[in-house]
Amino acid sequence: MGFIMDGLDAEAYDRTYSDRDLVRRIAAYFRPHLRRMATVAIAIVLTSLVDTGLPIAISRAIDQLAFDPPLAALIPTAVLIAALAGSSWLFNFIRRSLSSQVVGDVVLKVREDAFDAVLKRDLSFYDEFPSGKIVSRVTSDSQAFSNVVMLVMDLMSQVLLVVLLIGYLFTVNVQLTLITLALAPFIIFTALQFRRIARNTITKSRRARAVVSAHVQETVAGIGVAKTFRQERAIYDEFLDVNKQSFNVNLRAGYVFSGIFPILNILAGIGTAALVYFGGLQVQQNALSPGDWYLFIQGIALFWFPLTSIASFWSQFQLGMAAGERVFALLDAEPKVVQTGNVRLPHIHGEIRFENVDFRYNEKEQVLENFSLTIAPGETLALVGHTGAGKSSIGKLVARFYEFQSGRITIDGHDIRTLDLSAYHASLGIVTQTPFLFDGSVRNNIRYGRRGATDAEVERVARMIGGGDWIDSLPDGLDTKVGERGSNLSMGQRQLVALARVLLQDPRIFILDEATASVDPITEALIQEGLDVVLKNRTSIVIAHRLSTIKNADRIIVLSKGRILEEGTHESLLEQGGHYADLYNTYFRHQSLEYIEQTALTTGG
Repeated sequence: MGFIMDGLDAEAYDRTYSDRDLVRRIAAYFRPHLRRMATVAIAIVLTSLVDTGLPIAISRAIDQLAFDPPLAALIPTAVLIAALAGSSWLFNFIRRSLSSQVVGDVVLKVREDAFDAVLKRDLSFYDEFPSGKIVSRVTSDSQAFSNVVMLVMDLMSQVLLVVLLIGYLFTVNVQLTLITLALAPFIIFTALQFRRIARNTITKSRRARAVVSAHVQETVAGIGVAKTFRQERAIYDEFLDVNKQSFNVNLRAGYVFSGIFPILNILAGIGTAALVYFGGLQVQQNALSPGDWYLFIQGIALFWFPLTSIASFWSQFQLGMAAGERVFALLDAEPKVVQTGNVRLPHIHGEIRFENVDFRYNEKEQVLENFSLTIAPGETLALVGHTGAGKSSIGKLVARFYEFQSGRITIDGHDIRTLDLSAYHASLGIVTQTPFLFDGSVRNNIRYGRRGATDAEVERVARMIGGGDWIDSLPDGLDTKVGERGSNLSMGQRQLVALARVLLQDPRIFILDEATASVDPITEALIQEGLDVVLKNRTSIVIAHRLSTIKNADRIIVLSKGRILEEGTHESLLEQGGHYADLYNTYFRHQSLEYIEQTALTTGG
């Protein structure tokens, strides 16, 4: 059945924690709630005392009946039994209501920490691991591990009940009490051995659930592509395979957990039979009263249930521990982008310097090697080159999204590894080829660049982009709903929103990553007008496949396989007749106004 577990291996950042470490980490989340937990503990003790008193009171009533008393003589015992039952309900209600509140608070805190860890992970983390599996750790795993404390409290209550009851039974009849205890070690040993199988099985089960979650999320995110290529059936078949795997894994887990209970019930049945037989003999010999015999029969049910439920406890406990292990692995994942300081620059001028930088995404993919480059404050630098030349990688390194392996990158003379990333990113603006917009209005998406901006400020910067005409073309102006991922807007409109968002942010360093590669010429002209505003007085790195976005750059760098082949202005590079001239004639020349006019004259258009 090895194929069932295919694809369910641990993630690279997963790690193994001992039970002691996991319990210690979990306990730390409950420490702020010690007062309520203390109340819960008192309620557990009182509940156990009352539950112990119930069978004792009933056994006394049975002994009273043996003497044929008047009915009125049983009333005090009946009232006592009713009072004990009511008290048991009250104390149990207090325990469960308070513990539910505590667990709810803990789940809230755990998810906050897990979500904070998600936000702190580097972009390379999301390149390597599917987002759906990460979501599973934040949602279902955080809930599962927090339930461990409920299980612990239930077990504490049952164990305390057993201790109190056994202590009383010893005062009644030592021989029968020892018979009751005889099989306890075997049951406990069997249940404890079971946990070794349980942890591994449960971990695989939760990984299978994460795989299903990741598949569904990826499908929903790419549903447009699937429908375009009419791949619904293929995607559904893939989901059937993933779902079938999850079913088989959970079925195997069910077999593992269900197999333990028949063994425990057989052991418990042997002990019960022995107690009934020997206890019955003592009643016949008048060595034991009927009430005490009932007490042992009733007590054995209370005694065996906690012991057999240890198996259930361990299965659920291991479920919680396995979930906790996955959550803590996410919290403890080692960042690849390592900061050595927290320098906050009061004002960034925008000088960027690469000094002999080596960078690769993995061991087999060298992107930059011994790369050096200086970008002056306020300079607009355009990067051109074929796919894989390293253009986007330079922008990602400046944004500090990835860690370089050697060399040095400085911002205004400060090593980028020593900067406070939060403060640095506040001075950094990025517009990508496919900008991400959050579901909501255009206004709120622009305000994302500076949360405290007023409506007037948002509208002012929006109208600075492309003259503001694009706003008037929206159905509800800036209050137009963009839809999920901006689906209600055209690609060009999304770019204009992204530019307005950056302009509102007012960064000192601006990175434009092929933002006009997928738009029509009219929209490109609007975007270009917006770029003229955004690029002004800012250090800018422009990665473009459009002539309009690079020909006005202060300097153009021609890259190939992570090396600088040429640099200069548009005109000077054309005069050199080198690689840039080849790129221009191959890719860019048809975008120029002169070429369009010449083509129109030639074709008579």
